[in-house]
Amino acid sequence: MKLYKHVFFDFDETLWDFKTNSYETIQEVFEIYRLDSLGLDREAFYARYCVHNTYYWELFRNGTIHREELRIIRFIKTLQEFNVTDEVLAKGLSESYLKILPTKTRLHRDAVDVLKYLKQKYSLHIITNGFEEVQFMKLQYSGIINFFRYIITSEMAGSQKPNRAIFKYAFERANASAFNSIFIGDSIEADIHGAKGVGMDHILFNPEKTVHNETVMYEIASLSELKHLL
Repeated sequence: MKLYKHVFFDFDETLWDFKTNSYETIQEVFEIYRLDSLGLDREAFYARYCVHNTYYWELFRNGTIHREELRIIRFIKTLQEFNVTDEVLAKGLSESYLKILPTKTRLHRDAVDVLKYLKQKYSLHIITNGFEEVQFMKLQYSGIINFFRYIITSEMAGSQKPNRAIFKYAFERANASAFNSIFIGDSIEADIHGAKGVGMDHILFNPEKTVHNETVMYEIASLSELKHLL
């Protein structure tokens, strides 16, 4: 592997365990609003929320809907599946979810150990599509914010992965280039396609070893493998 100066990470589901943290948050929100009193099953609610969240995040990434619409519509649509039509409730669920979620601290296994190792050799940065204020809170609460020199959000860049613009913005901020940098992320569409689009070396983090047809430069199932690659 060639020598690099900069290592760029995705954040959600690459370092920060979004699935676990989101699941715990939904459980808390379910209790706060006593959704069981409306006849809702918590596991079924979470499962359907995940479906709608994924769908509307894709629309948001494509520029079809705006941030505020995304935040509430995923809860509106989830409630509607259980025959609950209540926008006030949906707004409350959204606000509570976004308040609680960033305080969750579960990271993927070996994340801190690997960041300590890499910090000694490279400048570390993040490129994330997540909401800016939420992402910074997550980084602070999880105790890893100081590992990174630059944290680039889609709001800062005015563009989202996989668009080239956010990568170009990150290079300018970090005084880096595609030739001396490598990107690590879990999403083939957002992370790997984005890195390929700017000619950047890349590593797919695939902890569940999901089968895919994408040609990738490197693929790992555990963050600890980065010690052998970088």
